[in-house]
Amino acid sequence: MPTSRRTFLEEVSFASLIAGFPLSAQAALQKYAEKPPEPVFPKALQPGMTVALVAPSSPGQGLIDNEVATEIVKALGFKPKLFPHAGETTYYLAGPDEHRAADLNAAFLDPSVNAIFCLRGGYGASRILPLLDYEAIKKNPKIICGYSDTTALLNAIHRLTGLVTFHGPLGGEQQTEYTLASFKKVLMHAQPAGRIAEPPAPKGPPREVFVDRENWIYKLAPGKGKGRLVGGNISVFSTLVGTPFEPELKGRILFLEEVGEDPYRIDRWLTQFLLTGKLSGLAGVALGKFAHCAPGDYKPSFAGMGTWTWQEVCKDRLGKLGIPVVANLVFGHVPDKATLPLGVMAELDGDAGTLTLLEPAVR
Repeated sequence: MPTSRRTFLEEVSFASLIAGFPLSAQAALQKYAEKPPEPVFPKALQPGMTVALVAPSSPGQGLIDNEVATEIVKALGFKPKLFPHAGETTYYLAGPDEHRAADLNAAFLDPSVNAIFCLRGGYGASRILPLLDYEAIKKNPKIICGYSDTTALLNAIHRLTGLVTFHGPLGGEQQTEYTLASFKKVLMHAQPAGRIAEPPAPKGPPREVFVDRENWIYKLAPGKGKGRLVGGNISVFSTLVGTPFEPELKGRILFLEEVGEDPYRIDRWLTQFLLTGKLSGLAGVALGKFAHCAPGDYKPSFAGMGTWTWQEVCKDRLGKLGIPVVANLVFGHVPDKATLPLGVMAELDGDAGTLTLLEPAVR
């Protein structure tokens, strides 16, 4: 059958996008273009298993950061395995791109490793996407967990291999009771986790009258939607749009969170997503914590003009899509955070303000 002009142009455009990538990455991207992979579920994490600690983004800020991380992993009941380049520093990167990618590839290939925890976020994960061995990752499915800059890895790996990845605590941070409970519920039990990212129980002694304003669930648009989860930190996620590593959005529930950004910048990212036209195929949008994203009084562009809150921006940009939109769920750059599995079927209820996992994230 003759190739249409449109198909030919799309093939040429795709080929030009991946032309400079290593051959292994080109092969994975071409395979995905031909047929997107089915979901691949990693094995459940159990006490005594070995956890790889890698630094695919920025380095730590203290001499003992990696030692503390290994002790945290031990306290969680696992055996830590710190990979060789995790202590390197190249300015704001945890070593050269090739070293950071090598550690991650080696962790997936290492038969003694059962799961991979990213030590920290920052910046740099997107730089190593072309250097990852996606075929090896698919053949050796393992839990990989992190958030913030790790968003780039979680989405690219899931897109090209089908592997369910986890937006959850970093390997080098202490976990609250809430965070640990969600982590165990999602990663250590081969059964549907049910409702997640709900407001935590009030802290302190019981009070006769108490309304939790901090964890108020904003029901920005009504309805119910079912789809596989995809998403992460909004500023990092936006850098994948228009690249060969851009995740599939059609029929998905998109989850987003952010930290330290003014509402106008959140407006800019959401508007960019809308201009691509790809948000029209979503099943729902689940928004987490937008920590420290209140309007700043130091922006000259706001002098005397005022601004929306981040919740108002999200309602304005996302509320007319005809899908459920819920905001202020408990995940993101905050101490209490739920673990969200990318690639798992979920239901978002815009009327009840709930997010429910409908299938196990691990096997």
